[in-house]
Amino acid sequence: MAPISQSFVTINDTTLRDGEQSAGVAFSLDEKLAIARELDALGVPEMEVGIPAMGAEERESIRAVAALGLKAELMVWGRMSRADIDTGTGLGTHRMDISVPASDQHLRHKLGRDRAWLLAELPAHVAYARDAGLEVCIGGEDASRADPDFLCRIVETAQRAGARRFRFADTLGILEPFGVFEKIARLRACCDLELEMHAHDDLGLATANTLAAARAGATHLNTTVNGLGERAGNAPLEEVVLALQRCHGIETGVDLRDFLALSHRVATASGRPVPWQKSIVGAGVFTHEAGIHVDGLLKNPANYQGFDPALVGRSHRLVLGKHSGQRAVQVVMAGLGHPLDAVAARHMLAAVRAFVARTKRPPTDEELKALAGASHE
Repeated sequence: MAPISQSFVTINDTTLRDGEQSAGVAFSLDEKLAIARELDALGVPEMEVGIPAMGAEERESIRAVAALGLKAELMVWGRMSRADIDTGTGLGTHRMDISVPASDQHLRHKLGRDRAWLLAELPAHVAYARDAGLEVCIGGEDASRADPDFLCRIVETAQRAGARRFRFADTLGILEPFGVFEKIARLRACCDLELEMHAHDDLGLATANTLAAARAGATHLNTTVNGLGERAGNAPLEEVVLALQRCHGIETGVDLRDFLALSHRVATASGRPVPWQKSIVGAGVFTHEAGIHVDGLLKNPANYQGFDPALVGRSHRLVLGKHSGQRAVQVVMAGLGHPLDAVAARHMLAAVRAFVARTKRPPTDEELKALAGASHE
């Protein structure tokens, strides 16, 4: 099937729902409100903000987010039960993802039900939620392992019942991009609903799978800040937004220039530090040591720059280490107010390499100044 040409997709960020479902993560109310405000300030158009059936405290936090008066549309999550739907009303949010078991594995071994039961129950629950004033997304849990023909029947049933969206959940993170493309394209051909991709990163493919879904016709994409989420996490907001724009020319309306502060906030609130080499937001992403790279970067940033770090509020940083070259030493030391001639730079480089071999880390600015002084003696 040929890719569908589209210039815009809608991000539905679920940091405050699936992100917080990470084992051991619990945001305070103040943290939830700050995260919601910052997501909204970046231009994220939709947020999934909680699970009302968890209890009164969760519902109060959802009401508090809704009371912020954000521009973003807010969604809550629940199971296919009237009790869950009831808890999702009166919160100031007007959309609900009603999760249903899409695979035979989940139907039989979680609920002890069959396909006919699901198709019979679905319309009544969609109608019940709509009568309560909610716009409905049907969330196909474990859709990646569902029979494709049955998945189309679920989607067609949901559309006839009045749902506006279907969420395709790769609940176990077992798919790859080519399979995602085929599955989403097939759903796109059998319905007119909004289609949302919900990817998990168990195989390290959540971002790639999310991009494939967009190319196949998904209109909405679930993300989380830093890829926070159950097990290996979800598709990272920052990766999806930037890759859509850079690789496919697809816009989201999300501006990442102030994203780093939100990344730090979520990392702190969740107790999940950002790995040094994490794409886009990791400390090492725009850090350069290798001499050939530094030389090329200094001559023209495009030599070793896949995208301008300013797009995500970052800049290049040079560090000195084992693989540095003489020019990098001169540039870094000049920036510290210690210009070096060629001879002094060679001595300095030898001192830096010895330091790194001994400490297993690059020297700090103060240590570089000390090394420069020592190399002159």
